Amino acid sequence: MSVEREVMRIAVVGCGAMGSVYAGRLASAGHDVLVVDRWAAHMAAIAENGLQVSGPAGEFRVSVQAHTSAPDDPVDLVVLAVKAADVESATAEARPLIGPATIVLTIQNGFGSADVVAAELGGDRLAVGVASGFGASVKGPGNVHHNAMRALRFGGHSGLDHSEVERVAAAWRLGGFDAQAVSDIAAMQWEKLICNVAYSAPCALTGLTVGEVMDDEHMGPVSRAAATEAWDTARALGVAISAPDPVEFVRDFGAQMPAAKPSALLDHEARRVSEIMFINGAVPREAAKAGRDAPVNATLTALVRARETAWANDQPA
Repeated sequence: MSVEREVMRIAVVGCGAMGSVYAGRLASAGHDVLVVDRWAAHMAAIAENGLQVSGPAGEFRVSVQAHTSAPDDPVDLVVLAVKAADVESATAEARPLIGPATIVLTIQNGFGSADVVAAELGGDRLAVGVASGFGASVKGPGNVHHNAMRALRFGGHSGLDHSEVERVAAAWRLGGFDAQAVSDIAAMQWEKLICNVAYSAPCALTGLTVGEVMDDEHMGPVSRAAATEAWDTARALGVAISAPDPVEFVRDFGAQMPAAKPSALLDHEARRVSEIMFINGAVPREAAKAGRDAPVNATLTALVRARETAWANDQPA
């Protein structure tokens, strides 16, 4: 059987909006898919009625095995689709699913979560995914919707042979995803991070959409400064990013989805802790490795974290 038509046994750990879309489309392509999530109502609905997925291409329902804890049953591919802050616990949760030949794919916003997985499992089985142009929501238990589905790029973290990364990409292409294996995943991670820092914290702090932040007389300059600082940091670290102008790069990105609300804003609307430490907060950490400061992103991160700490302390935001 050719790589392009290989059917795999796949476990998706973290079955929120994006994880559910991943699982549904992979199962619709014929892969043997199981999902693991602690949301009991969601798992029960999927087990009883299947997973319903709707989007620009229509609506379908597919049978997926659903579990609230991982069964002791190794699979070909484990997909960690949790938020960055939950990666460590999800990695521990996924251990019963991992056999000697299992590949682990981690897909999160921001920067740094793959290192957490590699420290636990080793980099020789780890692939890193970058998703761009996606938007999804859970309509109810067992029912998810996605607004767009642009591109997924996969790369080996350290030591994973490129042919194995290509196997993973081919499995996702069967599900209708624009998925490719790339040799320089760091460049793609940074290019996404540059866009994310431009809008994640500014939108979360103001309640504005991507397009509104982009054009706002007060927040627009802050957004562009955050992106430029991330771009400068990547270049200082020797990352081969392709964007020659960070401001033009993030404006082009924002123009494609002006009404979008970044995940950090959606989290704040629900009074949830966001992934800001792995997005805007990643820039000062990475900048320090090059002997640099990143005061714009450090300040934005501190403001977001102060609001989230107030919620945790049950104080007015």
